[in-house]
Amino acid sequence: MRLFCFFLLLFPLAIFSQEEDDLLSEIDTSIDSNQVVQATFKGLKIVNFESTKLVAKNELTLVVAHRFGSIKNGFDTFFGLDDAVTRLNFIYGISDAFNISVSRSSYQKIYEGAIKYRLLQQETEGFPFTIVGYQSILVNTSLEKDNLPKLEFKHRLGYTVQCLIARKMNKNLSLEIAPTFFHDNYVVVNNQDNSQFALGFGGRYKLGNRWSLNMDYGWHMNRADNSPFKNPLSIGIDLETGGHVFQMHFTNAQPMNTNMFLGQATGDWSDGDIYFGFNLSRVF
Repeated sequence: MRLFCFFLLLFPLAIFSQEEDDLLSEIDTSIDSNQVVQATFKGLKIVNFESTKLVAKNELTLVVAHRFGSIKNGFDTFFGLDDAVTRLNFIYGISDAFNISVSRSSYQKIYEGAIKYRLLQQETEGFPFTIVGYQSILVNTSLEKDNLPKLEFKHRLGYTVQCLIARKMNKNLSLEIAPTFFHDNYVVVNNQDNSQFALGFGGRYKLGNRWSLNMDYGWHMNRADNSPFKNPLSIGIDLETGGHVFQMHFTNAQPMNTNMFLGQATGDWSDGDIYFGFNLSRVF
């Protein structure tokens, strides 16, 4: 299974130009006619996982992602307000099918660069899926040499490779599966392999013209037996307002970079240890 995921993620990069897909002009395409299926997802993220949506050519999008602290502590932290983290992500469309992005997260002071590219797109009477590749490299600048005397720059680095496979089942329901390989040169748990594998699942159900219910889950496939971390489960609502999508959600993973929410989610839904947050996308 791991080898299958690994080889699947290493498909050659192929870029196909697509028609411009501006947020304001997107229409939930009927699946009754033979054409390319649009608007599988309206947000660039499902919740934590990347969706198959890309930024259009020559557009710049800013995604402000915010996670408050755990609501479990109640008024002691004002339901997480005192322990919030933020990620700013700038995404530019080199073409309709190829994006580049740079981001900075206050969680472990992480800087990240990424590319996202469409390989194939679902057709109503042809290919049944949209397939998008995603690759990133991050730098964890919070690691301190005082605590880690043998620390070198290479230990700050982490890598992610994903294959996002989505299908719009009908005008209301879209589903995605995301085989994921990620590697951290430094891991918190000694028994944890640096190279890690996960399988993401996500979906969107349209509730109205501007509303949808979103959910995603990450199954970590080789987590160390003594690891305190959990698989991330997130549930939220998308709201389209003018030129942006506002996503509100609850999740047991406070970090927002792929390596971190898959590898270091600390919350527990069964214990009420969850985080409220939002993603706000704005097109320039």
